[in-house]
Amino acid sequence: MGGAIAAGSGGATRLTRRAALGALAWGTAGAIAAGPRAARATDGGSRRLTLHNTHTQESLSVEYWRAGRYDDAALAAVDRVLRDHRDGSVHPIDRTLLDLLWRAAAYTGLEPEFSVISGYRSPASNAALHARSAGVSAHSLHVLGQAIDVRLAGCDLARLRDAGLALAAGGVGYYPGPQFVHLDTGRVRSWSG
Repeated sequence: MGGAIAAGSGGATRLTRRAALGALAWGTAGAIAAGPRAARATDGGSRRLTLHNTHTQESLSVEYWRAGRYDDAALAAVDRVLRDHRDGSVHPIDRTLLDLLWRAAAYTGLEPEFSVISGYRSPASNAALHARSAGVSAHSLHVLGQAIDVRLAGCDLARLRDAGLALAAGGVGYYPGPQFVHLDTGRVRSWSG
């Protein structure tokens, strides 16, 4: 991966992965971001996401974190919207994945409004996709609710990818052809598809 890019008012700054991880460990993601909404990345008061499922055409705008805790009803609504659109299976979505989306939007300075191409995938759906495409992992984190393929409203794909890389919170896949960025809460790694 080399290093992450931090975009600020003074242009791009190259950060080592260690520096980015260290900053995140100390809760200073906002200092790395240096964007207009950077302070939101460490805000403990409220976190809201807007999710548009591109397959079911459902949309959800939800405050999933409030006053220092996750909202169970909001999380259940997120799980439902991010269900496997192929067979209707619902699975808990990793809370830290939601935080990653929220922080990626804050990093870019944009509202956290995402078009979701793929959220949860049932084992059967993932196996069928894997059989048709070498680009689908047999052991996808989508099956665990720990991965999502998204676009951020008003954000160039490369900029969203760079936000994911800078946050160094998991895997970042860049898919300019089908127009999405894969984010997950697995080990830190990156690839292009």
